[in-house]
Amino acid sequence: MKDKILTFVIIGIIAIMGNWIGYNVSPIDALPGMMIIVAVTILGFFFAKISPIKLPIVVWVSMLAILVTTPIFPGNASIIKVTEQINFMALATPILAYAGLSFGKDLKEFKKLGWRIVVISLVVYTGTFLLSTLVAEIGFRLTGKFH
Repeated sequence: MKDKILTFVIIGIIAIMGNWIGYNVSPIDALPGMMIIVAVTILGFFFAKISPIKLPIVVWVSMLAILVTTPIFPGNASIIKVTEQINFMALATPILAYAGLSFGKDLKEFKKLGWRIVVISLVVYTGTFLLSTLVAEIGFRLTGKFH
């Protein structure tokens, strides 16, 4: 668990730097929001470990993040205000880099799957992108965002 906490902190620091370089948000302004994001992530991991209900960790982290930003949670407005300082792409970049490095250690296993996994991955990603776009388009048209 200590390694994961250290990893989250390092990713948070990299994201703050990316937020500063890419989106001109001062690290001092972004620090409180990043501390909350890292804390929610660590708590989500903790809940996944102690919970008798076995769900993927991302579900626990997402549910906790949703809970702390809903109006029923005390101080939700402050949490939203400080986490708004963190740009999504500043967060996504180090996470994707970490995922890529993680994937690299399983390269031998990937090679065993053969070329078919590449085709399947491309079809899945394309289908996910196209259906997500379709759902967003329908949602925007129903809400009047696009005409």
